[in-house]
Amino acid sequence: MTEHDEQCAFVEYVRARSNQVPELRWLHAVPNGGARNITVARKMKAEGVVRGVWDIHLPLARGGYKGLYIEFKFGRNKLTPEQREFGAFVEDQGFKTGVAYSAEDGIRILEDYLRGA
Repeated sequence: MTEHDEQCAFVEYVRARSNQVPELRWLHAVPNGGARNITVARKMKAEGVVRGVWDIHLPLARGGYKGLYIEFKFGRNKLTPEQREFGAFVEDQGFKTGVAYSAEDGIRILEDYLRGA
């Protein structure tokens, strides 16, 4: 498994779960990571891609939070300095955050959030 595989499994769960929670249809990935050739990287930067923004965003208020951000990591990977800065920023703005090392972690973070925990 890779980080990509884990995030795909998480999104598959979310899509199935959206039958019970229709607002989950607005959960989306932020295409900031990944290796790209220089031409694509320049285009994405010109379009507004920002280093450090987390992988998943759910713009749904729950439990006193404005929304949820999840960053997927794999193996021994840790948050980059920019990701730590972004996480602290969005927390200060009233968003819940969570770091997931597997699809199961992401599902737990999401379900806790939906319950207002």
